Amino acid sequence: MDVVTRLGEPSPGEDREIADPSVDEVEISVASQWQLMWWRFRRHKIAIVSAFVIAAFYVVVLFADFFAVSDPYASDATRALLPPQAIHLFDNGQFVGPFVYGVKGDRDENFRKIYVEDRSKRTPVRPFAQGYGYTVLGLVPWDRHLIGVEGAHAEQTLFLLGTDTQGRDLFSRIVYATRTSLTVGVVGVLLSLLLGVLLGGVSGFFGGWVDLVIQRVIEVLGAIPAIPLWMGLAAAMPSTWSVTQVYFAITILLAFLRWTVLARQVRGRILALRHEDFVTAAELVGASPARIIFVHLVPLFVSHIIAVTTLALPGMIVAETSLSFLGLGLRPPAISWGVLLQAAQNIQTIALAGWLMLPAVPVAISILAFNFLGDGLRDAADPYGV
Repeated sequence: MDVVTRLGEPSPGEDREIADPSVDEVEISVASQWQLMWWRFRRHKIAIVSAFVIAAFYVVVLFADFFAVSDPYASDATRALLPPQAIHLFDNGQFVGPFVYGVKGDRDENFRKIYVEDRSKRTPVRPFAQGYGYTVLGLVPWDRHLIGVEGAHAEQTLFLLGTDTQGRDLFSRIVYATRTSLTVGVVGVLLSLLLGVLLGGVSGFFGGWVDLVIQRVIEVLGAIPAIPLWMGLAAAMPSTWSVTQVYFAITILLAFLRWTVLARQVRGRILALRHEDFVTAAELVGASPARIIFVHLVPLFVSHIIAVTTLALPGMIVAETSLSFLGLGLRPPAISWGVLLQAAQNIQTIALAGWLMLPAVPVAISILAFNFLGDGLRDAADPYGV
């Protein structure tokens, strides 16, 4: 069955839903590999939705300061473990626009601290309100935020998802944690992509002792138990290191341990193509091994590399979150999803303040979105797929 039959007019025995009615046979016959991949990908509706979800996450990564309501480091012990605050539209049966009531502390019959609404205090909530100052992309000073309060400080009056044990706004901290966790994932995957393609390409093309050494290194790295390794690495990191230094150390270590899978896949593809006629022709005209690998061979399966890279991102995110949750990764005052979830290790705290588990929600959503997107890309990049 040729490409035209599979992507254009389906044969009688095929499901007609696989055909793309917006693409005719003439377009398919002259389409490039990327066009064919795009036509197959856009039929994967869940992958399309996941792509928009991931794009929304990275908009938050770029403009976390704008989306944050309060300064994520501003703390106040008097409002510790304050529950999520409701935004109201009506007061005494009349529509007055979005606002929040004031909050005051009280004691229940067991003398535990509780918070109740102070209906005598009403603070309007406004879009694009002024708040704490920051710089957009580190360049332009600004003090506007997506939402804020009018005539008051958001750090003292607006708590959309409640506060943590130190009275810091949980919503703003989750927004900042999104920046850290997703950046670690992207940087780690890019580094592992570089190592995997480079070493996998060299291993498959040259073979011999070069291939033997690289494959034995991959096997040694794969045989090391993950948890003891991370415990040792966490103990080896100097306690005097800054948050930035720990951040880059975690990113590099994640990349160093995750490149092996991609390297073996690249090696297998190059071994299959190594003795093709066009490779022999390139060698005869004097092309260097680097040019043959990265100009002639790797582009043939770059779509597969993109799909594998997309599927590797959730693994990086889970690794950083898990390590930080166990205290082996990023540490306070760094803000990541794993660091925020450290507060949920105490069962008593969870029972009294269940909203501290909310950082797990973006973790689950992002992982599902990356997996669905990776599945869509993998299916679209499959030359034998329908």
